[in-house]
Amino acid sequence: MKLKDIETFVTVPPTGIGGSFWVFVRLTTDNGIQGIGECYGIPVSADIACRMVEDTFERFFAGEDPHRVETLFRRVYSAGFTQRPDVTMMGVFSGLEIAVWDILGKAHEQPVHNLIGGRFHDRIRTYSYLYPKHLSPPGMDWKGSGAGDCYHDPDAAAEAALNYVDFGFTAIKQDPAGPYSFQGGRELSLTELSRSEANVKAIREAVGDRADILFGTHGQMTTSSAIRLAKRLEPYDPLWFEEPCPPDQMDGIGKVAAATSIPVSTGERLTTKIEFHQALKAGVSILQPDIGRSGGIWETKKIAVLAEAFNAQIAPHIYCGPVAHAAAAHLAFATPNFLILESILTDFHAAVVQKPLAWEAGYIPAPTEPGLGLELNDAVIAAHPYKTGGRLHLEMCQTVLDSANTRTIGEIEG
Repeated sequence: MKLKDIETFVTVPPTGIGGSFWVFVRLTTDNGIQGIGECYGIPVSADIACRMVEDTFERFFAGEDPHRVETLFRRVYSAGFTQRPDVTMMGVFSGLEIAVWDILGKAHEQPVHNLIGGRFHDRIRTYSYLYPKHLSPPGMDWKGSGAGDCYHDPDAAAEAALNYVDFGFTAIKQDPAGPYSFQGGRELSLTELSRSEANVKAIREAVGDRADILFGTHGQMTTSSAIRLAKRLEPYDPLWFEEPCPPDQMDGIGKVAAATSIPVSTGERLTTKIEFHQALKAGVSILQPDIGRSGGIWETKKIAVLAEAFNAQIAPHIYCGPVAHAAAAHLAFATPNFLILESILTDFHAAVVQKPLAWEAGYIPAPTEPGLGLELNDAVIAAHPYKTGGRLHLEMCQTVLDSANTRTIGEIEG
């Protein structure tokens, strides 16, 4: 069995939940087996991302036995005389590698989790960001007005949290701290600090012990600002404090971890075991690899094994489409130190595949179908095309921000 052909697909989720676009890959072997994958967050236009994926396949994958996962990884990791963590190339590789595992599962008539250690968990716990009423999961019977901004209004945040917990989630996440700026870490204003504390307080009072609170940030803060915020959040016992400083400030993230009782997590902007090892050495206790960027299924399995040696856990990050989500789920089923998986439930996530993975009251039961257990819905993908040169998958605020306490989110973003 040899890898023979590649197709790439781009689709645009109508709501923007999961990113501005998704890049899917379909590989075909010389004996007709097809596998699908998904690349996460390649920081170029989608059409260019697809060409990068196709070029990488043509150079390193075409004609190869798909069982040679280690060889394929080392070739791409070393491409262009690099041999170092490269978030762009690993995003390219990860989507291809996920498709390879889908092929291997189908060839051996086994779900992917059975090929990477076997099922350890019978079901895996999931969490969700809080979204407003009009973006809530299909089937949710929203109670309350749905008015207000659930990121910046404590009452709206508490209402949303109650609805998500009643729906079945036992953990919910939000990031009320402020815009994600290209300038890197900054000192949050007193307004931003107070808003963050008020939101978490309101959510904890609403849900009690029924759900964990995950405090998501995206590297907005300096080390000192993150420690100030952590002290405000500690009374409400969040399960984690996520990526408090920019990902290139791992020593700073480590200082935050040492200064707070809240577990510090990070990983969505890291790639390969090298960078995750640095996070573990810094004191991060929950790793959040995004399997569409971290190096694919096998490399992320290695990251999980590294975490075991540090008594740390894995909570895969997902802000993408359903294929990378399924790959992360298979990894989770075979990982003893798995904690929780991010999930996104929208009509479009379900529609772009012919049959999504099951989700039952906050948990995903172990899939039994060969491979990932998914197939793309080409018609739905084609009906939501990407316009060349459009937005990147994710973008940051291009405005320089300061810590003047009078500035509000509306003033900054407006």
